[in-house]
Amino acid sequence: MSHSPSSYSTTYKSTPYFKVRKEIPRGVQAAAAPTAGPWSLPNLCTAYNWPANLAGGGVIAIVELGGGWVQSDMDAFFQSIGQPTPQITDVSVDGTQNDPNQSTGSADDPDYEVALDIEVSGASYYAATGKAAAIRVYWSQDIASAVEKAAQDGCDVCTISWGSDEANWGNTAAEQMESTASTATAAGMIVFAASGDNDSSDGGQTPANVDVPSSCPHVVGCGGTNKTATTETVWNDNPGQTDGEGTGGGYSTIFPVQAFQIGAPPAPAGTTAGTGRMVPDVAADADPNTGYEIVVHGTQSVVGGTSAVAPLYAGLFAAFGTKRGFVTPKLWENQAAFNDITVGGNGFYNAAPGPDPCSGIGSPIGTKIAALF
Repeated sequence: MSHSPSSYSTTYKSTPYFKVRKEIPRGVQAAAAPTAGPWSLPNLCTAYNWPANLAGGGVIAIVELGGGWVQSDMDAFFQSIGQPTPQITDVSVDGTQNDPNQSTGSADDPDYEVALDIEVSGASYYAATGKAAAIRVYWSQDIASAVEKAAQDGCDVCTISWGSDEANWGNTAAEQMESTASTATAAGMIVFAASGDNDSSDGGQTPANVDVPSSCPHVVGCGGTNKTATTETVWNDNPGQTDGEGTGGGYSTIFPVQAFQIGAPPAPAGTTAGTGRMVPDVAADADPNTGYEIVVHGTQSVVGGTSAVAPLYAGLFAAFGTKRGFVTPKLWENQAAFNDITVGGNGFYNAAPGPDPCSGIGSPIGTKIAALF
């Protein structure tokens, strides 16, 4: 897909970041991390020590560039996990509409992305509050315009599961996206974005690229892990490759090193890739092999991708209340509120103790994060 921002002339490509679990042929063994079934949202929240009975009140904005959702899927999903269906409102920013069932059967059917975003954020919020979420879905062909409108409307948290590598955006569009995110956080809205699902290349022309919007300094970049009941490692289903199915992460070529990223390792010496801001900031389960049970097109499916991580955090942070704004520095100052991911890599980069360009500062310990806010 190509999308032309209304406020500047650079054309960039954005794609949704979700992965439907691939079934392994009978008799073939996957040489991967320890096997684990998919996660229901309540069980995953429990595994990440979600808080309970928080006051809540934060309104969740979701940015969507295509696809759609239907009420029957939402009702079926939330009924299946014993939760009330959130209040979901569609907002057209530029004439783009909720338009489901246009790509049914396609491998990149964006309806999966939309369902994943709504269902994960809503279930995450309820797990932390015991209340149904208020969700506003912003439909636009331009990510920045949708974020701007969500902030103007007073939303408290925004989740973005679409993006592309920095080279596709170019400096002008990426810097405009950062300006929009900076303005939004100044107005009190937290912005989360997926770091990409194509390992260190981010689907780009070279082995190491990072993804916009997640590389924007005022966006919380969200990377992915493989999480079982007993282990958690960097998500990478194609070890040894830089352009497979696995978490995006690396160093920006556009945005400089950020002082708030305490302990972030510098880019490798002599690298021809980026040397600026490290991505991601945080991580959580994303591997479709340890994926999320959702309902789309009337059927339960298992879906993963860093697309799931951004709304998971969005639901949690909406439970902390309203107008928290630019929270990223506080997260980096309190790395003990996260599970350090030390095993695995995304092709060009490897995990290590402390922050790294595969998993950031780690996956959430929900009660510890809640204590910060």
